[in-house]
Amino acid sequence: MTWLPESLRHLRRDVFFLVLLGVAIVFAVAMPSRVASWPALVDWPTIAALTGLLILTKAVEQSGALAHAGQWLIDHTATRRLAALGLVAATALLSMLLTNDVSLFVMVPLTLSMCRIARMPATRLVVFEALAVNAGSMLTPIGNPQNLFLWQQWGVSFGGFVWAMLPVVAIALALLLALTACAFPSTPLQVHEKAEGGLDKRLLVIAAVLYVPFLFLADAHHVAWGLAGVVLVFAFVRRTILAAIDWGLLLTFVLMFIDLRMLAGLDIVRGWLGALDLHQPLHLFATGALASQVVSNVPAAILLAEYSHDWRTLAWGVNVGGFGFILGSLANLIALRLLGEKKAWGTFHLWSVPFFLVMGFVTWLLL
Repeated sequence: MTWLPESLRHLRRDVFFLVLLGVAIVFAVAMPSRVASWPALVDWPTIAALTGLLILTKAVEQSGALAHAGQWLIDHTATRRLAALGLVAATALLSMLLTNDVSLFVMVPLTLSMCRIARMPATRLVVFEALAVNAGSMLTPIGNPQNLFLWQQWGVSFGGFVWAMLPVVAIALALLLALTACAFPSTPLQVHEKAEGGLDKRLLVIAAVLYVPFLFLADAHHVAWGLAGVVLVFAFVRRTILAAIDWGLLLTFVLMFIDLRMLAGLDIVRGWLGALDLHQPLHLFATGALASQVVSNVPAAILLAEYSHDWRTLAWGVNVGGFGFILGSLANLIALRLLGEKKAWGTFHLWSVPFFLVMGFVTWLLL
């Protein structure tokens, strides 16, 4: 087993992965005829996009650029509160333009580098960045996968989509920034060490040059070609990067797609949804938000779109559903996997569940 990447060896102690694996085994035993169709349940473009982003961000990390950027932030930030507010706001802004997943792949490694230099506790900061991408990404149709699906499904204009989402996003961001200011002390930042190692400019330039065309190909639905190009380049330039990415995260995502879509396709689930009178906006919003807690907001959006044409209410529901439990949004899982702290799950739910309840109540009032 020593030949396996470290991230795959750690899966034996990953409770979340083991639960997903157990659910898959139950489905395989209960419905063996469906096993052959499992590959079709996986959103392979999403897996390919995640793989490419993991490779590129690992290259940026190994170039030393993130450590140097973290050092710069510490040198130009007076207090922990200001540092937290800046990182949370930047994460939310990036998620509006570069999608929630990409924002986390950029900001979480940067945050970890900064926290190592200043010896700041990283867990709470990364949790707030997860909340930030869920809040910020709901504004635009390209901010997250569920918005992209709903935007394409109903052909809404870009500006019309943003205008419809603006009230909820404004409230979520105002609440999050206020919570951030309360959660982080105004104590001065203290530098305990300088960024170690030099800057590998060649590796950084290669990653930067590949980044834009990879995102362009992913947006043009040619992500497989983009991934092939990224893998080919790093196979020649620095093949150790390919082995160093989190392969366990990718395998976990594959199992999530299989388990959640098998669950969403059960007759009992569809029958239950059909009896909820989803033509009522409040019913649709509540169902979208609560269903996201169980099957994640992307499958919830795809499933509920078959029962209602009220795209705005559905978008509000599944986006608010990204808060709460970790399954609410795949971005939550990405953030905690990048953090790599086992005790982070408790901290995440300590902040995310109350935030979900407050946002759910406020959005309910808006409806």
